[in-house]
Amino acid sequence: MSRILAISDIHGHAEGARKLLRAAGYAPGRDELYLLGDFIDWDSRTWRALEYVRQLVAEGARAVLGNMERWLLEAGDEERAGAVTAAELEFLRKTPLYIRREPYLFVHAGIRPGVELASQDASDLIGIRKDFWGAEGELPYTVVFGHTPTHKIGAPAGEIWQGPSKVGIDTGAKHGCRLTLADLTNRQAYSCSTGDAGLYGDFRQSSWN
Repeated sequence: MSRILAISDIHGHAEGARKLLRAAGYAPGRDELYLLGDFIDWDSRTWRALEYVRQLVAEGARAVLGNMERWLLEAGDEERAGAVTAAELEFLRKTPLYIRREPYLFVHAGIRPGVELASQDASDLIGIRKDFWGAEGELPYTVVFGHTPTHKIGAPAGEIWQGPSKVGIDTGAKHGCRLTLADLTNRQAYSCSTGDAGLYGDFRQSSWN
């Protein structure tokens, strides 16, 4: 059975993502996998995650840009300091800001309420926060997003957040909390710790409604 899977805000934790995909039995070509940006962080050592993301996309996954990738693209050669390849930069230049896939919209941060999808500003797609997830009302699709850690929206630390037509899946990997792979088809969450103690340990599989 084909599944729709999504992971966001890896922030350099490629090994954690690899372990979660393995635990979920991800099968390229059968399952659909969406990668929702912020693959990297400020530290250039995290930029190695781009190689893994490119590999996943080459195998059939689809990706959207996050604010970290936009920052990297806009940085100068001196800031990049040779830690990212020309092929990786070209890959990012070709990566879209959102993907519409019924019944979902996959995007890094969210959308500006009341604005048509085609007219959304890039700064909102990669950076909007409460104006999006705090807005009431149903949308014509379910927006699956990251960018704002779910514990800052109201979910328990390390767990997926749900609102009207919205699913937040950034469970705080950047902040030493958890990295989560969401199985949207079966409402299953696969997660591991990103804290320094027990890095990528404390594996959990749980259901969400």
